[in-house]
Amino acid sequence: MAVMIQAYRFALDPTRRQQRALASHCGAARSAYNWGLELVKTRLDERQADPTVIVPWSLPELRREWNHAKQQIAPWWPENSKETYASGLDGLARALKNWSDSKSGRRKGRPINFPRFKKKGRARDACRFTTGAIKVLGDRKHIQLPRIGVVKTHESTRKLARRLEHGTARILAATISRTADRWFVSFTVEAERHVPASNGKRTVVGVDAGIRHLAVLSNGVVIANPRSLEHQLRTLRRLNRKLARCQPGSKRRNQTRRKLARIHARAANIRNDVLHKLTAALVTEHGTVVVEHLNLAWLVRNRHVARALTDVGLAELRRQLTYKTTWYGSRLVVADRFYPSSKMCSACGWVKAKLTLAERTFACEGCGHRSDRDLNAARNLARLAQHVAQSGWETRNARGADRKTQPAGQVAMKREAGTERRSGRTGTAASQDVAAWTVEPPLGRSPLR
Repeated sequence: MAVMIQAYRFALDPTRRQQRALASHCGAARSAYNWGLELVKTRLDERQADPTVIVPWSLPELRREWNHAKQQIAPWWPENSKETYASGLDGLARALKNWSDSKSGRRKGRPINFPRFKKKGRARDACRFTTGAIKVLGDRKHIQLPRIGVVKTHESTRKLARRLEHGTARILAATISRTADRWFVSFTVEAERHVPASNGKRTVVGVDAGIRHLAVLSNGVVIANPRSLEHQLRTLRRLNRKLARCQPGSKRRNQTRRKLARIHARAANIRNDVLHKLTAALVTEHGTVVVEHLNLAWLVRNRHVARALTDVGLAELRRQLTYKTTWYGSRLVVADRFYPSSKMCSACGWVKAKLTLAERTFACEGCGHRSDRDLNAARNLARLAQHVAQSGWETRNARGADRKTQPAGQVAMKREAGTERRSGRTGTAASQDVAAWTVEPPLGRSPLR
């Protein structure tokens, strides 16, 4: 048994009064966030003239300032739970920390901008409760939230209720949110799960995800791309034109805005449903799953494929595989970003120098083998898992650090040029030998099977 943090999300069916209460709590969290951001900006400006001015940066400091000023700036604060204002200030503290860490280099990824004010109607309505009466009632049709009371759920809560009744789960927090005029509650739960050492499967499957097909597996199975957003583009264009003609603040404009939100929510739900079904099937039917490490931040810079790439949800595919392989006892192998899965022949291991996106059929000049481009890449990924298991596969990445393709995550540490401890070595990339990419097929089995 292992203790894990996971979430259970349920749709709600609140009454009109409860809808106003939910909206009030989300609005109060947004108000506390904006007040704290205004205070931080004011203190930063004052600090330019007087270095002794203290700027509240963490959650305890922001809450202390809020408790001193809430009677004057928000005399209506007793109408909502105190956790509402703490939720807004906590979001601000996290945003400030992300900005400072990104500016100092402690946070990886793209640069984070300084926090901005949240506007009603544009910012996501959400509020988090960590203390108080947070319960899942025994009838499995209602939940209880602080100050809001008992709210009916649109779906049964039996999956979480069973764990709570058996004592294998404990609720840590509850987050309410609104998506397309539908209210949801997400329980953050500390649950005990049985994590098997293996799922009993010995098969290896390579997954080549893309735009033309959602995924092409090494066993020849092709998963169609639902293209949930692309199928709604015509309706979205029509409604956006209608929204632009509506008078701001009118009822017709609000109706059109809600229609647009429902279409976007439906597209997201279809995408998530397909991804969950695909990842669940992969981790339960195979012992090892091999995927690529794609640089999606660089790929979406191409305006011709940016919308199609984001519609697929490749990052979500890998995220789900990461935690589901742990849950079900399978293994996830992430190929190196520079592993030539598409350029390598799955029959003889010959590597093609250049392969354009327009070439959908891979033609090997070494052995004459011809195969679909995506299927060839998936088979190369599946064969990579054998070398990982034997600890005999080593590559050299663009930072010049030796690494082995691990079941998940990155191995090489970020290193700048000239920072190598040994003399005469730098962090720049070394030349890659084409012969090092060649992999001999396993004995007794055809690489095309």
